[in-house]
Amino acid sequence: MVVGTWNLENLFRPAADADGDVVQAYEDKLANLAGVIGDVDVDVLAVQEVGEPEALEDLRGRLDGEWHSALSQFPDGRGIRVGFLSRLELSDVDDVREFPDGLEAVQVDDDGELLAEMGRGALRVRVTHMDSDVDLVTCHLKSKLLTFPGGRFVPRDEGERARFGGYALYRRASEAVTVRAYASELLDGQGQQRAVIVLGDLNDEPPAATTQILLGPPGSEIGSPGFDRPDGGDASRLWNIAPLIPEQRRFSRRFRGRGELIDHVLVSHALVDRVEQADTGPAEPPSITEDPTERRAQPASDHALVWARFDLA
Repeated sequence: MVVGTWNLENLFRPAADADGDVVQAYEDKLANLAGVIGDVDVDVLAVQEVGEPEALEDLRGRLDGEWHSALSQFPDGRGIRVGFLSRLELSDVDDVREFPDGLEAVQVDDDGELLAEMGRGALRVRVTHMDSDVDLVTCHLKSKLLTFPGGRFVPRDEGERARFGGYALYRRASEAVTVRAYASELLDGQGQQRAVIVLGDLNDEPPAATTQILLGPPGSEIGSPGFDRPDGGDASRLWNIAPLIPEQRRFSRRFRGRGELIDHVLVSHALVDRVEQADTGPAEPPSITEDPTERRAQPASDHALVWARFDLA
C-alpha cells in the first residue's frame, strides 16, 4: 500500500465568469496533479489546500480507475481545507478541530483575538488493506509564511514581524498538540497493534519543536541506536519516516532556493517496520518567496508529494 501527502497549492475552481486563460490554467493544473498522482501510483493520498468540494471532485474525475474522496468541513479564512483521495474505501470519517481539554485559546493578532480551535480542521479516515485496518489523520498546520493586517506580506517594521511570527508559532504549536491528542486517542496505548498514520503539511522541518510534539514519547527514532530496542514509549509513539527518504530528495518545498522538508508521514509502531520505501516527487518543487501571489496560474504545486510504501501482507 502506498500512502502519500501533498499540498496541492490553492486548488480552487475558476469563477463562473472567468476568462478562457483562467479556465485553461485550471485545466492544466488538474492535468498536472493527476499526472503526478498516477506516476506515484498512490493508494491513499492526503491532500491540503483544497478549495471548494467541487474542485476535489474535478481532480478525482481526472484520475484513472475508481477513487473515493473525503473533505474537511472546516476550511480556514481563505477557504482552503484538507481531505483524502483514495483507491480504498473510506470509513469512520471524523473532523478534528477543537483544542483538547487543558489547552487554552491562543492570541492570533494585535487586536487580541483568541482562537481555541485549529485554523484548518484536521480529518481522520479509516481504510482496510489486506485485512488490516489503518487510521489516517491529515492536517495542515499554521504556515510560517506570514500575512499581516490588510493582507500584506511585508511587515511595517521588525516588531510587527516578530509579533506575527510569534502568533503563528502559538497557533502551529497548539494545532500540533490538538492532532497529537487525537492520535493518542486512536493509539490508546496499543501502538504495537494499531496502525495509525498522521500526515500532512506541518509547516516545519523534522527537528522543529512543533513537529516533535506530534511524535509523542522521545527516543527510538529511525536510524538511532534505540530504534530496534523495545521500550515503554512504543505503545504511544509515532515515527517520522523522513530518514528513509533519499538524502538528495529529502525536501518537499524550496524557500528562496533552500530545500525544506515540511510535509511529513508519521507512523505508529505497528507500521514502522513495514515501510519498504519512502521518497518525494517525482517532480522537484519550484523555489518560492514570502509572496504567494507570485505563483498565480502556475500548473504545478509548490510542494512535492511525499510518500511511503508499506508491506501489509
